[in-house]
Amino acid sequence: MKLGAFSVSLNVKDINKSKVFYENLGFQVLGGDITQNWLIMKNENCIIGLFQGMFERNILTFNPGWNENGGNLDSFTDIRDIQKQLKAKGINMLTEADEASEGPAHFTIEDPDGNQILVDQHR
Repeated sequence: MKLGAFSVSLNVKDINKSKVFYENLGFQVLGGDITQNWLIMKNENCIIGLFQGMFERNILTFNPGWNENGGNLDSFTDIRDIQKQLKAKGINMLTEADEASEGPAHFTIEDPDGNQILVDQHR
């Protein structure tokens, strides 16, 4: 099962202060739009997303079809196939991707400790 690029999506109170803080740790902006209150930042192989006012808790995020630079992978496991495999293993879906659709989709699950996991395919 190929889950794609991994990042931690952080719920931040002040995106400008958070941006400066993570820049001081060596992160650089990889993508996003600060005017829309979200940024993707990278330091070597570490990727974080800063999101102000978009969700309540931090989220573990996987992006099938993308590498760690947001570039398209030639080969990847489609999100609907990942979802089917997880459901077959008894994993409870909080939200589901439409299995009859194609292209971009997402689903969410929780680990046993209540940590939310977002699997978000952009293509």
